[in-house]
Amino acid sequence: MDGDELDTGRRGALAALLGSAVAGLTNRVSAQTTKPATKIEVPPQKIEKLSLSDEEWKKRLTPEQYQILRKEGTERAGSSPLNDEKRPGVFHCAGCDLALFTSDMKYDSGTGWPSFFTTLPGAFGTKTDFRLIYPRTEYHCARCGGHHGHVFNDGPKPTGQRWCNNGLALKFKPA
Repeated sequence: MDGDELDTGRRGALAALLGSAVAGLTNRVSAQTTKPATKIEVPPQKIEKLSLSDEEWKKRLTPEQYQILRKEGTERAGSSPLNDEKRPGVFHCAGCDLALFTSDMKYDSGTGWPSFFTTLPGAFGTKTDFRLIYPRTEYHCARCGGHHGHVFNDGPKPTGQRWCNNGLALKFKPA
């Protein structure tokens, strides 16, 4: 992946801001698409913190994953094959394999990033991000602390939330 596909600077932040605006307009329509009734069950997870050195993370992750998960980068909108993933299964953290979302939680937000209306219990911690001047809620893996994306209050029912995730921060495991 070259510099045009992964951008941690202003272009990435602008794309995220525009994606958020577009999502607010399109979520209500695209979230109404019905899915097959497949209920994915994930047993409760024991979450033990994973702490690795910077060098260990660089060995474990691709350079692009490292930039996103460890340096809070953003992948280019529309670049993730997980946008089109429709099979039943579970989305895991690419850094530590913690289960984060099921396919039942995924919807097409129209933003170009994999989006979910809720998460598995205890999967994430949050903090406020001011990189775009206005505050946004950023979320990180509860096990490894890896950056995944931002959560917005413009999602579909039943939560009204949009967990907008970098596809490179995820690993999909079919059911």
